Amino acid sequence: DHKITYSYDVVWIESEVTWATRWDNYLRMSDAQVHWFSIINSVMVVLFLSAMVAMILARALRRDITKYNEIAAGDEVLEESGWKLVHADVFRKPVHSQILAMSVGSGTQLLVMSFVTVVLAAVGFVSPAYRGGIVQTMLMVFTFLGIIAGYVSARFYKMFKGENWKRVTLITAFLYPGVLFIVFFVVNLFLWARKSTGAVPFLSIVALMLLWFGISVPLVFVGAYLGFSKPPVDLPVRTNKIPRQIPAQPWFLKPWFTCGVGAILPFGAVFTELFFIMSSVWQHQFYYLFGLLMLVLIILVVTCAEISITLTYFQLTSEDYNWWWRSFFASACSGVYVFIYSWIYFTTRLQITQFVSTVIYFGYMGLLSYTLFLITGSVGTLATFLFLRLIYGSIKID
Repeated sequence: DHKITYSYDVVWIESEVTWATRWDNYLRMSDAQVHWFSIINSVMVVLFLSAMVAMILARALRRDITKYNEIAAGDEVLEESGWKLVHADVFRKPVHSQILAMSVGSGTQLLVMSFVTVVLAAVGFVSPAYRGGIVQTMLMVFTFLGIIAGYVSARFYKMFKGENWKRVTLITAFLYPGVLFIVFFVVNLFLWARKSTGAVPFLSIVALMLLWFGISVPLVFVGAYLGFSKPPVDLPVRTNKIPRQIPAQPWFLKPWFTCGVGAILPFGAVFTELFFIMSSVWQHQFYYLFGLLMLVLIILVVTCAEISITLTYFQLTSEDYNWWWRSFFASACSGVYVFIYSWIYFTTRLQITQFVSTVIYFGYMGLLSYTLFLITGSVGTLATFLFLRLIYGSIKID
């Protein structure tokens, strides 16, 4: 046996790189010009389309409101037409109103969480160098924003004249977090079975459940109590007891067509940024353009609001007043497009062959698609509801 001694020398060389800029070499993207060009191009296209839609809608609305008010002020009696004709049914309680109220409440909570997280990351409170920082921030913000989900779902459920508020509140507290936890736990089981170092320890899962049951659920009930304790939302028109018959609709106003086509615009608003976010997650790249992400998030909200309002307006002019779920799915289907794109990204960009890795990828991308589904759907429903309150409160109805 021979004893071998290893030795090494260390030479310290002073660097001109300052402490504040030490991460710049790692955060510098190789395709930054392509990134900026694609983002600016998509932003300009979406802004142009949004401005065009808003201008057409504003002109049509101004003409309709002026005509309806002139008819109401005159002596002649003319038959009502267009969206005014369905004023006694426009705020009728939709089918599965409990699910709609819970979905809008959860989506509003996720929307506020997204804005708060992006703002914290943009101002530097969350460093992209610490990969777990953003996830921890999102979890904590989501937990304490449970009061918003309970409040919004309670306000909608009370407007729909629901009475079983405890059930709605309880399901709201478990709707999104329950799906999130089930998918996360199943994925983690596969990681445990493979003895992967990426598996979340059991004590960490217990801590997450304590955050859920100890903070989030009680805050949802607090928000629901505040929402139900207030008087119902004031609606500008009364609803008849007997629903009006809906005439036959043209093919281009069918739900499958309006939702499928309408969701393309919100998806186009986030398509480019989604590519770089997925690359940072699945190809181990750094993502640090949170200011630009904030801009994309704002454009996404504006686009979802405008596309849902526009499609609902054309639907009401065709005397179809079942707009509640249509306004939700017109924007929410962009989440379906995100999941389809994730499958295309998986087949063209990634070289994943193992079953466990595939389960992890589609599990987490399914959660992302579901999250965008609730966010965009709630934006579309809230914006459309406020829009209809405004226009029906602007006309004179006997």
